[in-house]
Amino acid sequence: MDANLVRRIGFAVIAIPLALGVIWYGGLPLAFVVSLAAALGTKELFGLAAHQGISPAGPLGYVTAATLPPVVYATLVAADVRALVLPAWPYLFALWLIGLLTWALLARSPAEKPLEAVSVTLLAVAYTSALPTFLIVIRHSRFPEQSWPAAWLVFFPLVVTWICDTAAMFGGRLLGGPKLAPTISPGKTRSGAAMGVLGGLLVAPIFGAAVFPKAGMYIPLWQLVAVAGVLAVIGQAGDLAESLFKRQAGVKDSSQLIPGHGGVLDRFDSLYFVIPAAAAMYRLLGIN
Repeated sequence: MDANLVRRIGFAVIAIPLALGVIWYGGLPLAFVVSLAAALGTKELFGLAAHQGISPAGPLGYVTAATLPPVVYATLVAADVRALVLPAWPYLFALWLIGLLTWALLARSPAEKPLEAVSVTLLAVAYTSALPTFLIVIRHSRFPEQSWPAAWLVFFPLVVTWICDTAAMFGGRLLGGPKLAPTISPGKTRSGAAMGVLGGLLVAPIFGAAVFPKAGMYIPLWQLVAVAGVLAVIGQAGDLAESLFKRQAGVKDSSQLIPGHGGVLDRFDSLYFVIPAAAAMYRLLGIN
């Protein structure tokens, strides 16, 4: 068996039960995990920028990325915080952006790529923190701490993504054929992408028959299939988006933090697209 695959399996055996436990509990522990992942993802994105001579606003980016998940959690569960944050957030964002631009004015000369530094800082907060924070939105829009229905609502898009990624990898190796995006990710094939979508779709009837009913949730199969199909496609787009950044930076992995997986960006690339898309579809279909 491929050594890298062995490391991936070993990591998954440990990480998946831990992730399910944290998601089931929810609350501040979940907000802290998302916050930590956001800060690490920001660090890795800044590292990709550094390969191209770009120096973003490090402290401002780290602090903002790490702060956003707990603020969103508090806004969802505390009425007094919600009353304060909802009317104020456009002004807070405007002030934050003014602060970022003022930093660039004071700390970066024209030769030090201030436009790129500001752009990467803003992207880091939006990409590695705002997008995955929708996981907290799914988890706590309707449910309190220690909730299995909420845990499975979160885990459904995660499992769709993991199965899609695995099916795409093995399907591509088995079937080969034309490349999906040869200039971005030469290893991915169209046949692998199709197998990934098929694998993701197969998750829907399993959850619809064996998982959600045990948690007291009865979601129409067509809704689960629709969600899984969209997520299986959009997740692969998320994978390619991160590969595009790495290709520009000239690196294989965003870091070596996770055995067999690379960095946080490498592990969560698909989920950055999948989690907010799942939250939107749940809301559209009245699931959550």
